[in-house]
Amino acid sequence: MLIRLIAAGTRLPGWVNDGYAEYAARLGPKIRLELREIPVTPRSKNADLARARAEEGRRMQAAIEPGMYVVALEVGGKALSTEGLAKWMAQRLQDGRDVALLVGGPDGLEPELSRGADLRWSLSALTYPHALVRVVLAEQLYRAQSILDGHPYHRA
Repeated sequence: MLIRLIAAGTRLPGWVNDGYAEYAARLGPKIRLELREIPVTPRSKNADLARARAEEGRRMQAAIEPGMYVVALEVGGKALSTEGLAKWMAQRLQDGRDVALLVGGPDGLEPELSRGADLRWSLSALTYPHALVRVVLAEQLYRAQSILDGHPYHRA
């Protein structure tokens, strides 16, 4: 199964790229984690934020292939425990659809993308830097996969 992380932002610090790559590589043959970076629309003091978010949304939509199970990452989404994420991942593996995980830019996701998502998922009630979300997502996906594989990485 392919999980495509579609995330706003480019040119991130090396530690972000290294952390993401470390956990993405650990996922193994069942799950392939692929990153698609979406350029953030420049913002100025008088920027039209709705227009900027809409432009980012169009770029994200273009990276979603037909038939993908779409997950919008949002603070107001559904909270999942690690075990709940593992159960969700098992369901995705069983239904055979590839997955698109959407991480918006500085002003969040385009509302239409959120409304059209199969799942709105919240990593936490806390607000994380968008760069850190990539690392957290990759690690949590690896942790969930380790639960499914009976690997000792996750110890409750």
